[in-house]
Amino acid sequence: MRKLLLGDEAIAQGALDAGLSGVYAYPGTPSTEITEYIQLSPLAKERGVHSRWSTNEKTAMEEALGMSFMGKRALVCMKHVGMNVCADPFVNSGMTGVNGGVVVLVADDPSMHSSQDEQDSRFYGKFAMVPTFEPSSQQEAYDMMAVAFDYSERVCLPVLMRVTTRMAHSRAVVEVKDESREQNELNYNAVAANWVLLPANARHRNDKVTAQQAELEEDAANSKFNSLSSVQGEGAKAPLGIIASGIGYNYVMECLSSLGEGVGSFPILKISQYPLPKKLVRRMLDECEQVLIVEEGQPFIEDIVRGVALMPGVHGKLDGTLPRTGELTPDAVGKAINAVANAMLSTLSSSFEPCSDVVARPPALCQGCGHRDVYAALNEVLKEYDNPRVFGDIGCYTLGFLPPFRAIHSCVDMGASITMAKGAADAGQWPAVAVIGDSTFTHSGMTGLLDAINENADITVIISDNLTTGMTGGQDSAGTNKFEAICRGLGLSDEHLRVVVPLPKNMPEITQAIRDKINYHGTSVIIPRRECMQTLQRHLKQKKLNN
Repeated sequence: MRKLLLGDEAIAQGALDAGLSGVYAYPGTPSTEITEYIQLSPLAKERGVHSRWSTNEKTAMEEALGMSFMGKRALVCMKHVGMNVCADPFVNSGMTGVNGGVVVLVADDPSMHSSQDEQDSRFYGKFAMVPTFEPSSQQEAYDMMAVAFDYSERVCLPVLMRVTTRMAHSRAVVEVKDESREQNELNYNAVAANWVLLPANARHRNDKVTAQQAELEEDAANSKFNSLSSVQGEGAKAPLGIIASGIGYNYVMECLSSLGEGVGSFPILKISQYPLPKKLVRRMLDECEQVLIVEEGQPFIEDIVRGVALMPGVHGKLDGTLPRTGELTPDAVGKAINAVANAMLSTLSSSFEPCSDVVARPPALCQGCGHRDVYAALNEVLKEYDNPRVFGDIGCYTLGFLPPFRAIHSCVDMGASITMAKGAADAGQWPAVAVIGDSTFTHSGMTGLLDAINENADITVIISDNLTTGMTGGQDSAGTNKFEAICRGLGLSDEHLRVVVPLPKNMPEITQAIRDKINYHGTSVIIPRRECMQTLQRHLKQKKLNN
């Protein structure tokens, strides 16, 4: 059967067809569509596949490990910065190993389309000593899921699968299986001595996993997802060889297809499974006078190859042949190939000029958005104070940094608004205000609020509640209709908790609430609550259809 699928959708379908029992995720672009696809899948509903959003990436990873402990297959999905949130259980999962297969899908975001940084998640796989897969096409992304789950169970380790934005969010026709594998049966084969990471147990597992690395590298060398095309005769050397991974391989093949006859003279080493198979790298280096390394993200492969190579002609991001930051493009790859061997590749364009007549469309808060009223009220009140500081967080309300509001002074990571406001207050700053969204608050803001309440820090926390996870498309928010109870449970008194409705007509009430809470020298919380305009329109449309 053939389907037109996004890379994310191919991954989701591949996981379902591989006998998935549960997906655990927190929404984050460009990974969100994987879980949404599974949530809407008739097969997932029929089989009772778990697909509800987790509170954050750490809880998602731990829940997946619980499913694996009982012998079933679990998928964990997140964007790259979410990997930092789940690093503790992820790295330790290399020590515990798995019972049922676990695939940890991380979607990196080169060029930072919707992210704070460009980190490359392949380093996490190397750091945790677990195998890593990186598909180069939507078809390979689909096919890899079954292989990754099987491999996870064979080597008793989680598998990290890394994709990037263009792979996640571009479409291709994918050949899918007509039948799906059944889910694993519940079993009690997990060995407690592996899963209880007391030092004695952990040292034993560490020795075992370290000893496995040679086997994992040999498996990568023999993997059907890695290949070395070699056409040199005995003793002959090619002037240029190319090592390419992930979508970079796709771009290389696109560039070389325009060269016709000349392509056959270039050995190409495709890398889609790690640890990096040094055996194949050495064979390529032996056959080539120079090597160009094409990979999206940081120079992960290039660093390792430079350690293996005893030759000067290794080119890539570290010597400036390819751009060190931002996404790869076919034009950039073509220019790099041309720069390394311009005589042979003169048919390729030697320059890349971006289109200059596209009008910039900076993001903005939606018209009618409740966050707009929150920022308007906050700005109005803060005019009354000297040097106020507002600490923002991750969400669509981060756009409050841009005109016309220019309302926030920081935005570092999920949940940092409250803790940074507390730290600023500890340093003597007043007023110190934190602005955080509802979903981000339950993701990683609650612990910061507990710190603040325990010390009665002199901060005002605004939990801007639009009843959904707005930035990533309107997924359910874990704390909807629970925020007052959460704040009370953390120790905040009703006297210092206020709920308002952010509408222009309520501006006097909202500004007075902000003023009152700032002037109380302790921890206070304001919850402006009004549904996101996007989800409201969907709900009204659905209601109209139902009537």
